[in-house]
Amino acid sequence: MKIRNRALAGISLAASAVLGLTACGGSTTPAATSSASGSAAGASGEITVYNAQHESLTKEWVDAFTAETGIKVTMRQGSDTELSNQIIQEGQASPADVFLTENSPAMTQVENADLFADVDKATLEQVPTEFQPSTGKWTGIAARSTVLVYDKTKISEDQLPKSMLDLAKPEWKGKWAASPTGADFQAIVSALLELKGEDATEEWLQGMKENFKAYKGNSTAMKAVNAGEVDAALIYHYYYYGDQAKTGENSKNVTPYYFKNQDPGAFLSVSGGGVLKSSKNAAAAQEFLKFITGKKGQEVLKTGTSFEYAIASDVPANDKLVPIKDLQAPTVDAAKLNSEKVTDLMTKAGLL
Repeated sequence: MKIRNRALAGISLAASAVLGLTACGGSTTPAATSSASGSAAGASGEITVYNAQHESLTKEWVDAFTAETGIKVTMRQGSDTELSNQIIQEGQASPADVFLTENSPAMTQVENADLFADVDKATLEQVPTEFQPSTGKWTGIAARSTVLVYDKTKISEDQLPKSMLDLAKPEWKGKWAASPTGADFQAIVSALLELKGEDATEEWLQGMKENFKAYKGNSTAMKAVNAGEVDAALIYHYYYYGDQAKTGENSKNVTPYYFKNQDPGAFLSVSGGGVLKSSKNAAAAQEFLKFITGKKGQEVLKTGTSFEYAIASDVPANDKLVPIKDLQAPTVDAAKLNSEKVTDLMTKAGLL
């Protein structure tokens, strides 16, 4: 899709100003409008972003984008699955211009409903192919690594599992935790399904059911390890680094372990961004996606407090993180992650 050159300042998105969805991490307010002129591409006006990413991170992107372009951004906050289902229900009548997620299965769900426009070529050129779906209907905007956080007073290095699959073995019974109802964990299982197939995934989930302790939320699972309730937890890396950057009170007894070696437990989950076909201001929507995958947008990841990985425009990760090249993550086509099949398998195993 080519960005239109004529100004779109007269378009009104009043209907999209109604914030009908509840945020996971707090209330949502529209971003302030800057008095700056429109972007170099000629986009202007306003857009609505359905945001399943962390609200504070997207707010940083929104503020920087509006300051540079003068384009107003209204955010609707919700979870990956909540917002993907909302978009599909709304269809071509959706007021959303852009959809951002924490994990990629929700992007695939919207893509399979044929609701995404093509991403501008200039945006895709900013993002390495390993962080894009093979279809080009959306793009990666950030990433998070799977880790096993553990209490080193209870588990020595030589006792750590060589593979995530080992957590289903009898010796790990009662020793580890996870948050199975969250989109984060379901993305990890989606990668396992793509990498190892249905039989291996079903077997692992059955072993997990026997062995693990359930908590609601990655941070809660990590706190449980820190408090000595459980020896280890399978979560994403940034919960540990984010807590360490604050008081460290919920992670002082915790150490992150990276599986590496292209193991399913080394899965690097891609956060996605896409422009909806229903967008009333496609030029501004495409410009926003280009901005957050550009150097200024990715610098927010490098220097900010989200501790998610920068993946685009040659911007390196935050200095505190293990470099992406050292994670030895498996190659997974984000377009093939199947959240519907995963929820079926997890339900069958008694995890949902």
